[in-house]
Amino acid sequence: MSRLETNRVLIVEDEPKIARLVADYLEGSDYITYHIDHGDEVLPWIETRDHPPELVLLDLMLPGTDGLTLSREIRQRWPHVAIIMLTARVEEVDRLLGLELGADDYICKPFSPREVVARARAVLRRSRAALEDATPSVPLSLDDDGWVALADGQDLALTAVEFQLLRVMMHSPGRIFSREQLMDHMYRDHRIVSERTVDSHVKKLRRKIADIWPEREIIRSVYGVGYKYQPEE
Repeated sequence: MSRLETNRVLIVEDEPKIARLVADYLEGSDYITYHIDHGDEVLPWIETRDHPPELVLLDLMLPGTDGLTLSREIRQRWPHVAIIMLTARVEEVDRLLGLELGADDYICKPFSPREVVARARAVLRRSRAALEDATPSVPLSLDDDGWVALADGQDLALTAVEFQLLRVMMHSPGRIFSREQLMDHMYRDHRIVSERTVDSHVKKLRRKIADIWPEREIIRSVYGVGYKYQPEE
């Protein structure tokens, strides 16, 4: 990929001095930065780009749409985009909630700009490694337009919900998704369903994969947390 397709960082921060300071340090480390200071402008801006940013530095408290809501929406719509949340709220509940809604890391204010650059570099390194791993040794492919999943060229005959479930996990191999996160991806209307509903869909998805690959377990349970897609090495 060219530099225009990599090293792109969107800074979502309503304090201009902080945004400019962070941008200066990132640009000094060869990142391309963009700045938005209002939560309502973030999703429309990403939608209009030929390439979404690789990383979003996302303040928790914003005018308009708040950072937690944006984190959830970005993760649903652009699973490859990494997210680091910036927050002055240091309570443990807020930290855990930020990660639960899709953030890859968080930084508490006040922070050193050098720390932001180091965290950005680390998060993007993990994100790029995951994308490389997503080119599977296991020949599993998705046709997003036709909503078809093929294993060794055979159609898994997935329902729309099962396809979306597999698609979300395949886009972030190795990442553990909670049942709540998977529900948000499967049901965009945020209908109320139980966690057991997710378990049921995962069970059916696994069964269809096992019909073709009986010896492979690529959808794995993480006890007490949720599920992850793990291509075999």
